[in-house]
Amino acid sequence: MSVYLIPIKTAFIIFCILSFFLIVPWMVYSYRKYGHLSLWASIVAYSFVFYMLSALFLVLLPLPDTRNTCAMQSPDAVHYSLVPFHFIWEIIHSRSVVWSQPSTYARVLTDSVFLQAAFNFLLLLPLGVYLRYFFQHKRNWKKALGLGFALSLFYETTQITGIYGIYNCPYRIFDVDDLILNSTGALFGFIIAPVILALFPSRNNLIAKAEKMQESPLVPPLPQLLAVLVDYLLIKISWSLTVGFFITSEFAEFLFTTILFIILFSVVPFIWNGKTIGTHLLRFKLTTVGEGTPSWPSLLKRSFALYLPLAATWITRLFNGIKLDMNSILYPYHVWISVAALAFVFIMWAILFIHVTVVLFKKGKRTLYFDDVANIVPRKK
Repeated sequence: MSVYLIPIKTAFIIFCILSFFLIVPWMVYSYRKYGHLSLWASIVAYSFVFYMLSALFLVLLPLPDTRNTCAMQSPDAVHYSLVPFHFIWEIIHSRSVVWSQPSTYARVLTDSVFLQAAFNFLLLLPLGVYLRYFFQHKRNWKKALGLGFALSLFYETTQITGIYGIYNCPYRIFDVDDLILNSTGALFGFIIAPVILALFPSRNNLIAKAEKMQESPLVPPLPQLLAVLVDYLLIKISWSLTVGFFITSEFAEFLFTTILFIILFSVVPFIWNGKTIGTHLLRFKLTTVGEGTPSWPSLLKRSFALYLPLAATWITRLFNGIKLDMNSILYPYHVWISVAALAFVFIMWAILFIHVTVVLFKKGKRTLYFDDVANIVPRKK
């Protein structure tokens, strides 16, 4: 059993890491496609990623301890099996079953050859279910069969090439029966999928809800926050790929972030008809109450309201980084100011957290503070 549990545990660890990096791109995609963050669509997407990782690791793991896998094998080792349905012959000639004695027939279920064949059949069966959900119509069964075969061929090619040259000899064989069983399993999953998918919300209902959401011109608070996060991440990435690549000064990073923050949150929307890069990705723009483009003072107010918590946190961190001798006359003042600054930052972020939670709970009936102070209304394009 550990042979199967170890690959699945490894897949789960990799999945958790990937999930962290994929959450923002997925949320952007979800809002662009559906107009809201669908829990069911998120479950389908993330479970599909986890399944694909699990299937891959079940095929590849455990890895050999050495790259020189040729030394572990005899010189005449055969790395492929090209006889179709050879597993049936092996089951028939299995020593665990005596065909003249029906009482031994049940042993076939515990035979290693049968279990291996069953595993290969079941490996891509979930893929067929996912493909039926994505393709919807049963007439696409040929696509499901073709994709199942292509994925199985990828697995077998990966094995026969020693993971494309990482190992100098294959550590598992290329088996044509695996291609047959994997492809058949994917097709079977595609056929029986309606029975499984009947227990869950249909994709058509998800699309219908998306069309209804698109009718409203108002933007929910979560995509507004997501747009701000996208713009801020662009600033951080810009720093890491440019100046931050050569300079490690915190003050230089603070100065760079401040300048780019003003440009992205004030200058860009003023020039670009109320759109930032984040709002453009989320398909909305910033407008006045009368649906016009906001003036530069309003955009500057919004930028200041957004940046104040970050600036206060950064300045506090820079101030606390100053080292003073305990005998210095300024040391007590430095301690008290540091404690007061930390308390202020903590209270500020606590209030912001409560504010954002209330706005999210109200589902857009209340305005986020940075738009409210600037009299700006986010609207769909």
